[in-house]
Amino acid sequence: MSPAASALPDFPWDALTEYGDKARSHPGGVVDLSIGTPVDPVPAGIRDALASVSDIPGYPATHGTPALRSAAIDALRRRHGISGLDPVAVLPTIGSKELVAWLPRLLGAGPGDQVVIPELSYPTYEVGALLAGAEAVRADGLTQLGPSRPAMIWLNSPSNPTGRVLGPEHLRKVVEWARERDVVVVSDECYLALGWETEPVSILHPSVCDGRFDNLLAVHSLSKSANLASYRAGFVTGDPALVEDLLAIRKHAGMIVPRPVQEAMVVALTDDEALAAQRGRYERRRQVLRKALADSGFRIDHSEAGLYLWATREEDAWQTVAWLAARGILVAPGTFYGPSGAKHVRIGLTGTDERVETAADRLAS
Repeated sequence: MSPAASALPDFPWDALTEYGDKARSHPGGVVDLSIGTPVDPVPAGIRDALASVSDIPGYPATHGTPALRSAAIDALRRRHGISGLDPVAVLPTIGSKELVAWLPRLLGAGPGDQVVIPELSYPTYEVGALLAGAEAVRADGLTQLGPSRPAMIWLNSPSNPTGRVLGPEHLRKVVEWARERDVVVVSDECYLALGWETEPVSILHPSVCDGRFDNLLAVHSLSKSANLASYRAGFVTGDPALVEDLLAIRKHAGMIVPRPVQEAMVVALTDDEALAAQRGRYERRRQVLRKALADSGFRIDHSEAGLYLWATREEDAWQTVAWLAARGILVAPGTFYGPSGAKHVRIGLTGTDERVETAADRLAS
């Protein structure tokens, strides 16, 4: 194994194999709620857009088409109240995971640097720090950081896995703290459109940053909101100077979103009706699962937004995974996301209506 690979933790989902086999052996088949993989159809307009430019043989632009960058700016303004962004400060990415994994290194973090990640967080934040040779520090509060000056800070609101939403006051404090120390803050906002009990706010919203984007980046994905996980469609925006640096590096590295995907992204960012329809599907599934879990003795913590329910029976997470697998339901243990998730499981809303109803029936029996 290469030194780079040996420095990384084991891929978490490999540890689920035994429980996946158990869940799949259920007579009624598995209900797989372990990974946030979309299961609903890609809207027809997006598929048409993808096909419409399938005969363009030349290389696409790393910076994306002007139409794509304008569509992203318009969508952020219309859907999330973000104003003042310049389309030049939008950079399409090959989904969001590759950016999360490589961003610390692309921003210059290296050995001796610290990358702050949420206490409970998507595993790739830690992986990104390790790929850069830096140290990942788990911290949800600024007081936990003491006098240190990290290379960058990751925020994630709504959170994966917990569904926790950071309010504007919290975000503003982080921004002010980072500005005093010239620290880059990157906010993963892939679930920003999926607020249920509260309305999530972007780090680029004027109530948080006063319309100043220096040292701020926001990461967005169309995987969940538009069912484009297989398309690998995302973008990053914020500080024009940081985006310019990222663009220069990505040009050299050939990190380019395919031209048909760029065309599809324009439609996804424009079609608010399709977004509302997908939100409705997730909301209905959330209501079914939440009630079924509560009725069967689970407590749901946070989960006010996002694509998951953060649930506990106050026992070791792997015991809960095994209990659910015996009923043909596969979920992810909270330990995948950090040590403090040891008594929780993450349950995705990404099952079809039929599979979600099946899970609810099994929980009730």
